[in-house]
Amino acid sequence: MSIKSGVALQPVDPPEVFEGMVDDIEGMRFEELWLTDSSLHARYVYVYLALAARRTSGLQLGTAVTNPVSRHPAVTATAFATINELAGGRAVMGIGAGDRPLLSLGEKPARLARLEGAIEAIREIWTGKHVDYEGDGFSLVDAHMREPGPTSMPVYMSASGPKTLQLAGRVADGVVLLAGLHPEGLQWAIDHIDRGVEEAGRSARPKITVFAYGAIDDDTDAALDAGRTIAAWFPQTAPVYCEMAGLSTDLIQQVRSMYEGGEFQEAAAAARLLPDDFVHRMALAGDLDRAKEHLRNMRDLGVDGVSVFPLGEDRMKTVRNFRKAYDEVIGS
Repeated sequence: MSIKSGVALQPVDPPEVFEGMVDDIEGMRFEELWLTDSSLHARYVYVYLALAARRTSGLQLGTAVTNPVSRHPAVTATAFATINELAGGRAVMGIGAGDRPLLSLGEKPARLARLEGAIEAIREIWTGKHVDYEGDGFSLVDAHMREPGPTSMPVYMSASGPKTLQLAGRVADGVVLLAGLHPEGLQWAIDHIDRGVEEAGRSARPKITVFAYGAIDDDTDAALDAGRTIAAWFPQTAPVYCEMAGLSTDLIQQVRSMYEGGEFQEAAAAARLLPDDFVHRMALAGDLDRAKEHLRNMRDLGVDGVSVFPLGEDRMKTVRNFRKAYDEVIGS
């Protein structure tokens, strides 16, 4: 079974630095590049996707992820149609309910009905039809694209919780899976995706891409520190995986009460409470051998892709080390 390799980045670097990173990522034979869409906390994702589209020839390009709250779904439909045109058909729309950065806009993550309605409406707009829609949080009145015209591309949903995972199983072409890296949690998530597949009577599950956040470094203390902040995201947003990874209920609540800010990097105080073993189970937080162990687990679980989300001071070092680990476990 072939497992795709990818990289996920926040568009936080200056354009010329980002372009150099993209060149290196494609040069290392990665297959997917995902960029986060984070209101106020990073540069504008569609501009950076356009830079990547012009800079590359083979990478699949997507958001990880946009949401139906900060932009009207019709605007998102047009944005992706444009990126797909620039990239010669290599775009993927990654969408989810939204996360803590929405709080800065005075908004909350979308309810599942709004997320499902947005996916349905965007797909309809891409067909070139005139679309009328009245749903949760938005409406369309004779909405249609004039330029660049009809298009299609895969829709990936980010998912962690049981209801979102099942929705992804019902309607998505792919899943960006945010479930930590320990096999018990990943299998639990896959089982919920499969329930959605069964509910919808689909013949196959969506493609599953696991995001592996953290750092891979021989300096294991530095790698562990880099992985702590994303590990703190789970008690706040997806505590079920923490329980499976052995974190006590009291500690989960303590981390939740201390988690401040929008992005996970702003949760340093809460992250310091987490035991090392928990961080290792949720994130890349060690040397090459630990990374290879995670990759072997994901290979055995039958996921379709793994994308490294590098954290820490030298993110491209982690990308290079991930490539080494991937080649040794999965194959070049």
